Amino acid sequence: MQMQTLSRREAIARTGLTVGAALGGASSLAAPAPASPPAPSAEGSFTYCFNTSTILGQKVGLAKEVELAAQAGYQAVEPWVSAIEQFVKDGGSLADLNKRVRDLGLTVESAIGFSQWLVDDDAKRAQGLEQIKRQMDMIAQLGGKRLAAPPAGATDTPGLDLMKAAERYRALLELGDQMGVVPQLELWGGSKNLNRLGACAFVALECGHPKACVLADVFHIYKGGSDFTGLRLFSSQALQVFHVNDYPSDPPRDKINDSYRVFPGDGVAPLTQILRDLRATGGTKVLSLELFSRKYWEQDPLEVAKTGLAKLKAAVAKAS
Repeated sequence: MQMQTLSRREAIARTGLTVGAALGGASSLAAPAPASPPAPSAEGSFTYCFNTSTILGQKVGLAKEVELAAQAGYQAVEPWVSAIEQFVKDGGSLADLNKRVRDLGLTVESAIGFSQWLVDDDAKRAQGLEQIKRQMDMIAQLGGKRLAAPPAGATDTPGLDLMKAAERYRALLELGDQMGVVPQLELWGGSKNLNRLGACAFVALECGHPKACVLADVFHIYKGGSDFTGLRLFSSQALQVFHVNDYPSDPPRDKINDSYRVFPGDGVAPLTQILRDLRATGGTKVLSLELFSRKYWEQDPLEVAKTGLAKLKAAVAKAS
């Protein structure tokens, strides 16, 4: 696919990435903006979301996961595509569940999938896009807004061409335009590609699509080695959903894995500064609690969900 050529300023403006105040103003050649209501406060706000990986081990099923999120007091839910597929396979109606989600006062802010949209192999990439198309259709039926797009299938061999990645991400975004679901470029700290904030920002910026955005995560940023201060450079458009968790001081970075994620505030991550930086960039960020602790999987799922929300809110209060 031939990529559209954009100037650096145009690419930044279209993706919503902010790179310093000097680039934040409107172009002198732009037409005068129409009158508009006063802008809201620059300080952003948060939506509390439950990523169902946090109770993945209890295997309660999609419908029950939604119920538990509402009972625990969350505003939104982030299910896994595999659970949506199983729900449909078991005869469930996504339209009915969509209504139930809304009746419970929830929104489906995002969903988690693992299709190979990024790989160099043309045939595998085409299959991955077809898989994502089916997934996006289900997510849209459920009322979902976004889909995680991690570097699945491209994690083991370093040296991914980031300009090619930008082309492929643009193709994915264009598919999302057709389906009504926004794919979010997800950083994976343990991957050999797209494991740092800078690489993800580059791909999002260079793809030249106005809906480009990055899905970041406390654990993955730490695992990949990026400094958390880089989050200050992402506008509210460029980073809409943020996975919140914490990690212990031991094992060290090169040994730690997803299973060591703990509740916010129970580890050593600089959550106060992270949350302050996210709020400072404005807009409404979705804070999605995403954990993979087998210890939590052995506990009552409702209590795990409630504890997670309480600790997440405590972390936000501390940062306020």
